[in-house]
Amino acid sequence: MALCVKINNIKAQNSYSIESFYKAIKDKHFSAGVPSLTKYGAASVITFPAIDSQNQVWIMKNGLSTESHKFSIQKSYEAGLDNIEKITYPDSENHSSFGFDSIINDNAKECEHLVDITAKELLKLNL
Repeated sequence: MALCVKINNIKAQNSYSIESFYKAIKDKHFSAGVPSLTKYGAASVITFPAIDSQNQVWIMKNGLSTESHKFSIQKSYEAGLDNIEKITYPDSENHSSFGFDSIINDNAKECEHLVDITAKELLKLNL
């Protein structure tokens, strides 16, 4: 695992768009919380409640086609159109989007753990 990156890939039994995958999981229980379909730039991602602005579990569809069997569960920063500016424009204190401590603190470790658990929970659903 690279520093500050946590990605688990899963393969679903059926092919889904990100929207249809969201519909299939939206009423299921997850340790990371209740999933949401979140618009982020030109794309949509499935997100779980953010732990903080630098730690959130995302589900993204892999590939360029409309539907896929493959999805990535990953640790990322807080998604949403309102949050793009926070990521795009670095803070003035350390000239980066986030301080180093934000990628190794307890919230980051918890988010990485939730990525692993979420991947396992999704596989158990036999989608």
